[in-house]
Amino acid sequence: MRHKRGGYKLKRDVGARKALLRGLVTSIIEQERVVTTVPKAKAVRPLVEKMITLGKRDTLHARRMAAAFLDTPASVKKLFDVLAARFGQRNGGYVRITRVGFRKGDGAEQAMIELVGSQLVKRAAERARRREERLKAQREGREVEEDGQQQ
Repeated sequence: MRHKRGGYKLKRDVGARKALLRGLVTSIIEQERVVTTVPKAKAVRPLVEKMITLGKRDTLHARRMAAAFLDTPASVKKLFDVLAARFGQRNGGYVRITRVGFRKGDGAEQAMIELVGSQLVKRAAERARRREERLKAQREGREVEEDGQQQ
C-alpha cells in the first residue's frame, strides 16, 4: 500500500522524473501554455503553483530557490517580474488543465496546461497588434491620397 506516498512516478526513475518536471515547469512559465499528457499535467500543476507562490514573495531567498529549480534565467526573471504581478491578488489556482483529445501516434490522452489569464493577455496583444496595423494602413492610405492630390 502507498499510504502517504503522494505524487506521480510517470514510469521514470527519480533523476529522469525530476528533469522532466523541471523542464515542463520552465516551459510553462516561459510560454504560458504547453500540451502534454494528462498524468504529466497533473504531476506538474503543484510545482507550477509553488513556483508562482515563490515569485509572489520576491525575496532574495525566493529568487535563489526558483533559480535552483528552473532551467533558464529568463524564466526566473519572467516569474518574478511578470507573473508575480499578474497573480498578486490571487490566492492559488494559477494553472488550468484542459483535456484536448488523444494523440494520433500512440493514443495517449493529451491535455493543455496553461496559466490562468494567459489567453486574455495573448488576445489583448493580438488586438493591439491588429489595431496598430490598421492605423498604419490608414496613415499610408492618407499619404498616398495626399500625394495624388498634389500632382
